[in-house]
Amino acid sequence: MTSGVADPHFLGHRAALAWRPGVVQATLTLAALGGVLALGFVGFSPNRILTGKSLALWEVVDTPGAAGFALAGLTLLAGALAPPHPLRNIVSGVGAVALLVVTLWVAGDVATGLTAAAPSPAARVSLGGAFWVLLLAAALAASDALGRLARGHWWRFGALGLVLAFLIVLALGGHFDHLSLVREWANRREAYAAELGRHLVLVVGALVPAVLAGVPLGLLALRRPGVAPGLFAGLNLVQTIPSIALFGLLIGPLTWAADVVPGLRSIGVGGIGAAPALVALVLYALLPVARSTHAAFRQVSPSVIDAARGMGMTGGQVLRRVSLPLAMPVLLSGLRIVLVQLIGLTVVAALIGAGGLGTFVFQGLGQTATDLVLLGAVSTIALALFADIVLRVVTLALRKEGLR
Repeated sequence: MTSGVADPHFLGHRAALAWRPGVVQATLTLAALGGVLALGFVGFSPNRILTGKSLALWEVVDTPGAAGFALAGLTLLAGALAPPHPLRNIVSGVGAVALLVVTLWVAGDVATGLTAAAPSPAARVSLGGAFWVLLLAAALAASDALGRLARGHWWRFGALGLVLAFLIVLALGGHFDHLSLVREWANRREAYAAELGRHLVLVVGALVPAVLAGVPLGLLALRRPGVAPGLFAGLNLVQTIPSIALFGLLIGPLTWAADVVPGLRSIGVGGIGAAPALVALVLYALLPVARSTHAAFRQVSPSVIDAARGMGMTGGQVLRRVSLPLAMPVLLSGLRIVLVQLIGLTVVAALIGAGGLGTFVFQGLGQTATDLVLLGAVSTIALALFADIVLRVVTLALRKEGLR
C-alpha cells in the first residue's frame, strides 16, 4: 500500500534519472577544448610561401582574451550540464555566441600584435586549426541551442544577423586587416571582384536552363508515372559521374562542335572555358530540379484540385491559383538545394578555364599558398550560406503567407 506523501528518496532518484547532460553541447564543448589543446590557433611565417610556425592559443592570447574564452567556455559548459529546461538552451546559446565573437576578436587582435612585432612587413599571420575548430563548434552550438528554443527560424536569422553585423563592424574598422587571408584579398581586389562576378554568372547561367528543362521533366514524371523510373534513373546516372571527369568528357564533343558548326567559336563555345562548364552544371542540376518539382506537385491533395475544378476553374487557373501556390514552398526548397550545389560545383569549373572563385583555390594549390586556397574556399562557403539563408527566408515567408 502506498502513502499519499511522495518518498523524497524516490523523487530524488527520479530527478537524477530525468537529468541528462546536453549531449550535443557537451560534445561541441569537448571538441572545442580538444582543438585548442591539439592544434595551433594561428600560424606565423616570414612570408606567404614559407610554412609558418604554429602557435597555440595560450601562447598568443592576452589576458582579456583569455578571460573572454574562459567565460564563454564556462557558460557553454554550464548550459551543457544544466538540467533539461528552456533556460539551458538560453545559457548554451549565449555561451556559443560569446565563444564565436571572442574567437573572431582574438584572431584579429593576435594578427595585429604579431605583425607589428615582426622584423619584416612581409610576415604573415594565418588562421590555424584551433581557430576553425572553435568557430565551427561555436556556430553549431549556437544553431543547436536556438533550434531547441523552438522560437522559429526567425530567431536564428536574427541571431545570425547580429553576429554578422558585429563581424562587419570589426571588418570595416580594420580589425582583421593583418590576417593573411584578408591581405590575400586586398592584394587581389580587382581580380577577386571579377572572379566573383564570373562565379555568379556561371551559377545563374546554369540554374536558369536547369529550371526551364527540369520543371517540365518533373511534371512529365508526375503526369506519366510510367516514365518516372527511367527518367530519374537517367538523371541519377549523371550525378554518379565525378565532376572533374564530366568537365573533361565534354572537352572533346564541344571542340568538335566548335570546329564543325561555324559561329559557335565566335560566341565562346569550345572545349575549354565557360561552355563545357555550363553544360556540365546544367546536367548536374537537372535531377534535383526535376525531383523537387515532382515532389512539390505530388503533395498537393487531389481533393483540393477537385474542389477547385468543382468551382469552375479551368486547368490553367487550377495550376496558377491552387497547385503552384501550394507547391511553391517545396519548389523553393529544391531550388535552394540546387543553388547551393551549383555554387560549390562551380569551383571545379576553374580547372577548364571557366574562371570563378575556384581560380584562387587552384592558384593557391599551385603556389602552396594556403591562404589563397582559403580565399576561394571561404568565399564559396559564404556565398552558399548566403544563398541558403535568403531562400530559407523566402520559403518561410511564403509558408507563413499560405497559412493566413
